[in-house]
Amino acid sequence: MNISENINSKPIQHFYFDEHNHCYGCGRHNNEGLNLESFWQGDRATAQFMPEQKHNGIPGFVYGGLLASLIDCHAMATAAAEHVKRHPEVAEMPRFVTGTMTVRYVKPTPLIDGAPLELSAHVSERSGRKSQVTVTLSCAGQVTAEGDVIAFHIPDSMD
Repeated sequence: MNISENINSKPIQHFYFDEHNHCYGCGRHNNEGLNLESFWQGDRATAQFMPEQKHNGIPGFVYGGLLASLIDCHAMATAAAEHVKRHPEVAEMPRFVTGTMTVRYVKPTPLIDGAPLELSAHVSERSGRKSQVTVTLSCAGQVTAEGDVIAFHIPDSMD
């Protein structure tokens, strides 16, 4: 299967090899995780996540650590998909790891029944193995958090 031609057909994370699909935030093989699914659309990735009451920080608002986790995982998927679009000859979906991440909490993120958190990201800069990903997180049409993430193409060894 040509990944580049099929990247719009299913969540980016579904292209990851099974041994790289156990992440707490986005791994489809982690039944206890968040199971975030990111979708490639044009030159960016989008995702939605439905927070539950257990994701409270203070009553009525989403826990900031969850927002950071969602931004992190969504940024890695964005970097991987953008890499595939630039290198259509690749035979497997690359994995990226976080080098640095800055999250700006623009305003409190409300926990509203039936209102998903919406993420949008694009690669704003790249060089060698490094991609800079810019992410926005919104709830009910309002941007509540922004992230700048440096993603590195995963090395052969994590030593």
